[in-house]
This record gives sequence, C-alpha cells and structure tokens, in this order.
Amino acid sequence: MNFDSFRSNDSSPENNNRQGLLASGWRPYQRDFNLDFFGQILFHDTHELTQKSINLASYYADALGRRDYTWWANLLNVASDYTRGEFQKYWNYITPEPLMPDHRYKDVLSTETPIVQLVSRSSIPIDYVLNRLQEITVLRVLKLLGCPDIITQYYSERDFYFPVDKFVSWERLDVVNTVYAYWSKYDIWLQIDSYERGRRQYTLMARNIAPLINKATYDLAVMLSGYQSRVGKVHSQFPIRTFPADIQSFTDTVQQAVLNQNQLAVVVHGEPGTGKTAWTQAVAKEILVPFGYVIFILDHDAIANFVPPTYLERVCIVINEADNLAQNRASEVAQYNNKTEHILSLLDGTLYQSVIDDSGIQIDQRLVVLMTCNTTERLDPAMLRKGRVDLMYEFKQRFV
Repeated sequence: MNFDSFRSNDSSPENNNRQGLLASGWRPYQRDFNLDFFGQILFHDTHELTQKSINLASYYADALGRRDYTWWANLLNVASDYTRGEFQKYWNYITPEPLMPDHRYKDVLSTETPIVQLVSRSSIPIDYVLNRLQEITVLRVLKLLGCPDIITQYYSERDFYFPVDKFVSWERLDVVNTVYAYWSKYDIWLQIDSYERGRRQYTLMARNIAPLINKATYDLAVMLSGYQSRVGKVHSQFPIRTFPADIQSFTDTVQQAVLNQNQLAVVVHGEPGTGKTAWTQAVAKEILVPFGYVIFILDHDAIANFVPPTYLERVCIVINEADNLAQNRASEVAQYNNKTEHILSLLDGTLYQSVIDDSGIQIDQRLVVLMTCNTTERLDPAMLRKGRVDLMYEFKQRFV
C-alpha cells in the first residue's frame, strides 16, 4: 500500500467520525465479564460455547504453530488483527451486551427538533403548534430527568459510551449514529437519531411516562387564532376576586365540578363588556392550571380541525364567541360548515375516542370546555341538551 492510499483511507468519513467521537468525549465501551451471564450460557448453550471455545483455541494453535516463521514471529502473529478479531467475537459471545431499550414499552413519545414549518395567512398552523407543543413536552421531560445513568452509541462495529460525569446537555452531545440513554430511577429510555442539517429525533420509551408529562406540561397554554399561534403560559388580567359576587359564587360551582367530573362543559353568556372572556382566562389560570390542565384557546377556524393530543392527561379548551361557531344547523349559515358537528363531537368525546391508536401514549383524558357567547339563541339546540353543557350562567353586569 502506498502512502497516498494510506492517507486517503485514514481520512475517510468513517475514521473522521470515529476520531470526532473520541475528541468530543466518547470512549470505547469495554464489555465486562459477568459470572451470572456466563453461567446462563454454560448451562443453556453448552454446545455452542464448547464449539466456539474449540474454534478459538484452534486459531491460537494455528498462529503459534506455523513452521514458516520463527517462534518470536509466531508470538507476534498471536497479536495480529485476525487473531485479535476472533478473540473479540468470542469475548462478545460470553459477555452481556450494553443495555438496550425495551421496545415493548407501551408509552412512547417522540419529536423532531427543531420544529420547522411554514406558516402563512392562508394556513392555520394547527399541526405546527401541536408539534411544537410535543417538542416542548419532550424537552421539558428531559430537563426533569436530568443526567442519565448511561449514554451509549454504536458506530463502525464498536460500542461507545459517554462518561455521565462529563454530560452537559443533549444539544452538545455528538450524535453520528443512534444514541441511547437510560434512567433506572424512572425506567425510561431515550433514543436520539441524527438527521441532516442538525435535525434530531428524540424518542422517549417507558412503562409509564404520564407522571413526568404532567409535570412537564404544567402551566402550558396554546393559542391558535387565524394564522397566528403561540405556546406559552396563560395570561389573566383580572383575578377572580375582582369579579362581582354572583360570578365568584358561580366560579366556586365550576371549580367543584372540575374536581368531580372527568368531562365538563360550561357556557357563559351576556352582552359584550360583561367580562366573559376575562373570566375564562381567570378560571384557566387560577383553577385549571393548578390542577394540571393544558389550556387551548382556539378560534373558529382552529376548532374545526382540532383534536386533543392523546398524551395529555388534562385538557381545557376555551372557545370564545361560540354563538358564531356552534350555530343552529337549521340556519342557512350553519349549512356551509361542519363546525357545529365538530363541537358536539368534542363535547361527547366521540370525535377522538372512536378510534384508538396502537402507538404512542393512551391515557384516560379529563376534558373541560369553556365557551362564551353573547346570546344562547343562536346556539344549536343540541348544544344545550343535558349531558353536553353542564353549567350555564348569564353575565349581566358591565365589567370591562
């Protein structure tokens, strides 16, 4: 082999990636001998163990007994790549592999990051916002988990590990193939796949990840209005105690119903300026957020295409001006859209519970729907049937 070809091979992408891993802190994973694991092989795979042991011994005997070379050359031959490779195969057989995820775990939550999607005035960014919410949830869960017990990566037929005492953040971790991390305290696995242009796929796998998701999504709110969207915290300008006494008393009834019911629909109506929208924001911030609800504030276009994410245990949907949305289907205006049917399906739970997805996280979801309207006269009569709307109240005093 000439010098040029050697230099070309040494600078191959595979070698560069391996050198990059070592330079960034990754270290070759050395498989340790485990007596219990070896005992299982000895008693349950005796024939294969015997055959592999004989084969390895024959490789060494062949390396030591060659007559074409002197004794010291034969000793050097024992340390050749060929013989060393055979020993490595044997060692890998009698030692346990690095820990790997149990893909039978039923709870799986995944996201690509960063989330990129074009948003325009002609496109309601529902998918973008829900993907952004899922990204935030996964990243928040990772922040709650903190430093894992192990971090491994398999590349170029070798296992590598990253010393956890040197771990800083997932963004700064070099990923050239697939990275696995494990938290024994929570029995949770993380899988990271690297894509082009710095994009990554984070996948969390666990037996029960719902408690961590509940913590991660605490105080989150989503606003969808036309082509605008925002994921953050719910804002309330007026505390509940600033509302009239009768509304405060009604709020106490709503709070008790939230505690007692898995599904609740509330309609407040009254003339403009009586504080209906301000009240929904106050209830969301002071009552529902402390109970762990994720708040979705949706306008007319957004509600027509919205399905609550299945991985959220508690969801609140705020719909303002519902009389312009869930209109009486006997009217001519309501004939041109299906928004009324969509609202009724949300209230019934039939829209998103009729088909259960086999993948991902499926939990028993609690749903609260807060709706405001100027008048109930234009609402479809089916909206007001018993079992759909649980509580109604009229706001009579001018508030804002």
